[in-house]
Amino acid sequence: MELRPINPTAKGPSQTFTGDVYVTPIYSGQEPSRMTVALVRFTPGARTNWHRHAVGQTLHVTEGGGLVGTRDGAVLRIRPGDTVVCPPDEEHWHGAAGDTFMSHFAMLERPPGGTDPTTWLEPVTDEQYQAANEQ
Repeated sequence: MELRPINPTAKGPSQTFTGDVYVTPIYSGQEPSRMTVALVRFTPGARTNWHRHAVGQTLHVTEGGGLVGTRDGAVLRIRPGDTVVCPPDEEHWHGAAGDTFMSHFAMLERPPGGTDPTTWLEPVTDEQYQAANEQ
């Protein structure tokens, strides 16, 4: 058993997020574990870019209300206690609803060999976000 120190929170980079997003790394597994966990906090209206994960991603909402969208136009409204499973290579985005903060744990695995599990794509446009937020 090992008690690890608290990792510092960092502002999410503008290359992959729209709005103010803060990321606190929780766990980054060492082989044989490939698990990565972070607590991600979104201000109202903040969101990720479109992206996909080679081995999928699981989101567990801890606070507030948010949205998860996929390329086919499907949108999930998420709230505390909800868990969303994004399958491998599904292009999606997630973030806070327009009128509330939202926090979630983002859990994913690195592919075998340790390559980057996330492929970042273009930003979600304001029009795409507004359409999702109005659903």
